[in-house]
Amino acid sequence: MPAQPSHNPPEHTPGTPPPDALRADARRNRERVLEAAREVFAAQGVDAPMSAVARRAGVGVATLYRRFPTRSALVTAAFDDQLAVCATAFEEALADPDPGHGLYTLLRKVCTTLVTDRGFETVFMAGFPASLDYDRERACAEERLTHLVRRARDAGRLREDFSPADIPLLLLAVSGLASQPPETAVPAAHRLLTYLFQSFQADPPPRPAPLPPAPALDLSGLHRPLSAQPSTVRP
Repeated sequence: MPAQPSHNPPEHTPGTPPPDALRADARRNRERVLEAAREVFAAQGVDAPMSAVARRAGVGVATLYRRFPTRSALVTAAFDDQLAVCATAFEEALADPDPGHGLYTLLRKVCTTLVTDRGFETVFMAGFPASLDYDRERACAEERLTHLVRRARDAGRLREDFSPADIPLLLLAVSGLASQPPETAVPAAHRLLTYLFQSFQADPPPRPAPLPPAPALDLSGLHRPLSAQPSTVRP
């Protein structure tokens, strides 16, 4: 009679890492690659060489391609968290019963992340490779923004001449703070947003709420020496 199959786990071969250790090591390698990808893409854009990502992660190019066989797969995985932040912020804004408050809260979250997370800046302000259908994602975000603006205008929270095109104008202004350290960039972004949003309102209160404290900025902050610029990863 044939031998009955054993239900005992296979014995571990001496000198070979156990399966759990291999899985943990693979997870660590994957996280290293994703962290390196976010850094390289933030510095060079999403068309940066895959070899630069592998070097930054400390893995071989073959290992990188085993984990992520295409650039699209790597970019999607690297920015998955940032895309989730965008999606959640939009859903919360759309669910807010006060359209003006919902729009302001969305913009505050976006502005905060924009000046503290370069990966988010890449997702929100730049473009993905065509294979990721970024145009569709951008069109969806613009449609939701337009809906939020229309709701706020219809509720009398925004002035009639406010346009959805004013939001990219605001975000472009805020993104210029990304070169500053977070302790300066975050309060500056909040102050600028609050200042501008008060001017967006249809009926600003006669005594508006105080602005957030002014950050420690002066004209010297308009120019940063090359040594202070974010390092660029060479291909």
